[in-house]
Amino acid sequence: QLVETGGGVVQTGGSLRLSCLASESSFSRYAMGWFRQAPGKEREFVAGISYRSASTYYVDSVKGRFTISRDNYKRTVWLQMNSLKPEDTAVYYCASDSEPFRSPVLSTAHIGTWGQGTQVTVSS
Repeated sequence: QLVETGGGVVQTGGSLRLSCLASESSFSRYAMGWFRQAPGKEREFVAGISYRSASTYYVDSVKGRFTISRDNYKRTVWLQMNSLKPEDTAVYYCASDSEPFRSPVLSTAHIGTWGQGTQVTVSS
């Protein structure tokens, strides 16, 4: 089970930090990622991190603004979002890969477990 917290409403240029707590002790074996889904759009991959944090990946639209990190002892992954834009408005989902020790470049087809989602709204 994955539980996200940290969403909310922020003005353009502001920051938010999303957290995702995993209940499974096997958390440390899996790449983790953040996806988002805006109204009327498909769910899209935003950022991923490998199981030991050696590799990260970001979609072009968030590079330089978002940072993904994890702490395997705390079974937690974070998404620090800075310089937020109205187009970042979406429901953000934490996700775990379905197979251990794989690349952090994830797609929806790779996901074994989804969080419930947390709303991020950026006002202009």
